[in-house]
Amino acid sequence: MLDSNNSDPKASRIYPTLSIYKVRDSRYWYLRLWDSEKRKYTVKSTRETSKILAREAAIDFAKSVLQSKPLVETQYSFRYFALKALKKGDQLVAQRLRHVGTVKANALSIQNPEWGLLRWFGNKDIRKITTRDYSEYMADLENRRPDLTASTKATVMSSFRNVLKVARDDGVINDIPATPRPRQRDNPRPFFRFSPLGTGENDAYRKLLKTARQMAEEKVVVRGIPVTYELYDLIIFTTQSFVRPIASELYAIKHNDITVSQDPQGLLVEIRKGKTGHRIAATMPEAVEIYDRIKVRYPDFKGEDYLFLPAYQNRTTAGQIIQRQFRELLDRADLKVDKHTGKEHELYSLRHTAICMRIVKSHGHVNIFTLAKNAGTSVDQIERFYAKHLPMVPALWKNLQSFGEA
Repeated sequence: MLDSNNSDPKASRIYPTLSIYKVRDSRYWYLRLWDSEKRKYTVKSTRETSKILAREAAIDFAKSVLQSKPLVETQYSFRYFALKALKKGDQLVAQRLRHVGTVKANALSIQNPEWGLLRWFGNKDIRKITTRDYSEYMADLENRRPDLTASTKATVMSSFRNVLKVARDDGVINDIPATPRPRQRDNPRPFFRFSPLGTGENDAYRKLLKTARQMAEEKVVVRGIPVTYELYDLIIFTTQSFVRPIASELYAIKHNDITVSQDPQGLLVEIRKGKTGHRIAATMPEAVEIYDRIKVRYPDFKGEDYLFLPAYQNRTTAGQIIQRQFRELLDRADLKVDKHTGKEHELYSLRHTAICMRIVKSHGHVNIFTLAKNAGTSVDQIERFYAKHLPMVPALWKNLQSFGEA
C-alpha cells in the first residue's frame, strides 16, 4: 500500500474519477481510480516514466475496469431517476406548488461535482440501493465536507429520498430504504439583547436604534449613499413584523401588500413568495407607526411601489445598500459580535430578535404554533434555535409558576 505522505500533491486529473501522480523515490507514474461500487480508490503503478504514456495507461486501465463490470440499464440507474426528480421539481415550481429555493437546494445536493448524490450513486442500480449504501455515502460526505451544516445534510437526505420516491412511484422499487437522520448540533441564533434581557449598555437593541438615529442625523454616507431615517424605520419594521430581511420577503413588500387593522392594531403583510412560500404576516402595533412614516416619506406612492428604497427596482441592489449601511451601523455601535454566542451579528439578527422579543415580552404566554406560522417557520425551529437558549428572566419564571387566570 502506498504511503500518501510520499505522493506528489500536484496530481494530474484526467477525469473526475481518474488521475495520475508521481511518488517520491519512484520513477513511475501512479494512477488513482475511484471505484463507485467498492466505495474506494484503486491505486497502482502505470509502469510508465513518461507522463503521456502514463495517461494513456491510466485510461486503458479505467476502460478495462468499466468493461469488466455489469452495465446497469439506463432506466434502472439512480441517475435516470435523479434527472426525473429534478424535472418534477421544476414542474412543481411552475405550478407554484414548491418554492424555487427548495428545488435549487435539491439540485445542488444531487449535482454537486464534489459531493453530490450523482457522484456516489449515479450509475448504481436503484433497485439495489440499501440503507447501508446511504449510510456509507453520508459517512464519506462527513469526511469530505465536515463544514456542511446540519441543514444542508438534511437537504441531501431529502433529495435522496425524493429520487427514490420517483422510482417507487414508477413501480421500479417497492420501498424506500431507511435514511437515518444525521445528528444535528444546534447553535443559538445571535440576536440583539433587549430589556429585560439587557439593561443600560447591555441593551443592544436600544443601542442599535440610537446609533441608527445618530447616523441619520449626521448624514453619514456609505459607498456614496447617505444614511437616512429609513434605515432606522426598517430595523423597527423588521423586528415588529417577523419577516426575513431578504429580497423575496422584506424587500419585496409593496403598499398593495399592506392591510391596516385596528382590532387588533397592526398590519397584515402579504408575503407572496417567501422562503417557505405564501403567507400573511401579522405585525405588532408599532409597525403601524412605521408604515405611516413611510407614507409621509414617499407621499406620491402608488400601490405597486416598494416600501423600502422604492427608487431601486432591482431589489437585490436595494438589499445590498441596506446591508452595507447596517454593517457600518454595527461597527459604529460596537455590536458586530454578539458577546453571548461569539457569532457575528448581521441584518438577519433582527428577525432572530423579533422572535425572541415576542417570547420574552409576552411573559411566555405567546402560542408557539401561532408565532411559528406567522414567522413562516416551524415550532421545532423556534424551540431548537430560540426558546431553549433564552435566559430565565423573572417574567418567564412567573409564567412557569402560574396556575392560570381566574
